[in-house]
Amino acid sequence: MPPKRTTVRDLRRQNRSTLLSTLFFDGPLSRHELGARSGLSAATVSNVTGELVEDGLVVEAGSVDSDGGRPRVLLRVNPAYGHVVGVDVGETGIKVELFDLGMTQLAAVEHNLSPADPVSVAELIASGLAEVVAGVPASTVLGVGIAVPGTVEQGPAAIVHAQTLGWDGVPLEEMIRSAGVALPLYVENGAKTQGQAEMWFGAGRGARHVVVALVGSGVGAAVVTDGAVYRGTTSSAGEWGHTTIVYGGRPCRCGSSGCLEAYVGAEGILDRYQRARGSRHTPASDEQSGVDSLIQAAATSKTAARVLEETAGYLGAGIANLVNLFNPERIVLGGWAGLALGEHYFDRIVTATRSHSLRHPYEQTSIALGQLGPDAVAVGAATLPVAALLDRGTDPRKPLSHPHIA
Repeated sequence: MPPKRTTVRDLRRQNRSTLLSTLFFDGPLSRHELGARSGLSAATVSNVTGELVEDGLVVEAGSVDSDGGRPRVLLRVNPAYGHVVGVDVGETGIKVELFDLGMTQLAAVEHNLSPADPVSVAELIASGLAEVVAGVPASTVLGVGIAVPGTVEQGPAAIVHAQTLGWDGVPLEEMIRSAGVALPLYVENGAKTQGQAEMWFGAGRGARHVVVALVGSGVGAAVVTDGAVYRGTTSSAGEWGHTTIVYGGRPCRCGSSGCLEAYVGAEGILDRYQRARGSRHTPASDEQSGVDSLIQAAATSKTAARVLEETAGYLGAGIANLVNLFNPERIVLGGWAGLALGEHYFDRIVTATRSHSLRHPYEQTSIALGQLGPDAVAVGAATLPVAALLDRGTDPRKPLSHPHIA
């Protein structure tokens, strides 16, 4: 097949995308700085930024002195151009957060969820969206990113497979539409949205080969290779929690045994603690409160301390598998349980990682805690419509026959 011919429209779109992305990640910048960073000519930068200003996507942000000449005007992406929404669908609750294009949070709601059946999830997403966008015109909402546990089958409408929740081919996007949502929707796996958030704004920024690990109720990872998330054949890459850490080990929610998630996921940690105490009863509190209480108890309870030390060891061994498999330059540990464990047991996790890794790839890797806290998944979800905007160089809701693109 002959190579696809690049048209003038393709080139215009690429130039808009390049300059808009540069301003989003590194702005405010002068036109001179934009030319130096993008490699585009001064004339192209001037013409394209003029179009972006005319469209309202870019605004002036003051000026800086230049060497012997007139002050240079600084440009930035206009935070008031539109709004985006990020939805974090967890196993025990849903967060819905509204942002402007500067990624400043403007509104947020959180609802508990039990059980995580698809109908309840779709209804809570719809009601949460109605709450957070109530104060802004619907026409300004560029899109809604929805992060879910499990694999997302992309197509005309996203379908979710989440074996641990009993979701098998759930038409979640259609269900959200049926619940009354007409806004543009982008559905993705939660570990991948957390990975994008940390790559854009957090501990992964500036690196090209990164694994972002999410440890919460479930366990997953986003593998970033040369700046792009690796998805696999059907977008299920990154199910790190269901790699085997102990052959014939503890039963996992997925139906297998010995999975990493059964040892370092919140449910697995709390169950191991209860069994170590000689009780099979699950604490009445929610998982997050349970893990926090367990960490506090470790100061006086040998059983709690032993379970957490073992958990840190299992987690370090699991991270070592990522080091050996992917040879990343950086590993970022996130998720609410991952951050809690990392805050108190970081040295133990790193020691276990070192002892289970091949020496050379380990020496090329740094390990860091996520910087975006428990909102990382929702922030990452909100970046999905932003990514569409940056890729197209224009409002993703508009056809590519836009006057400045055609």
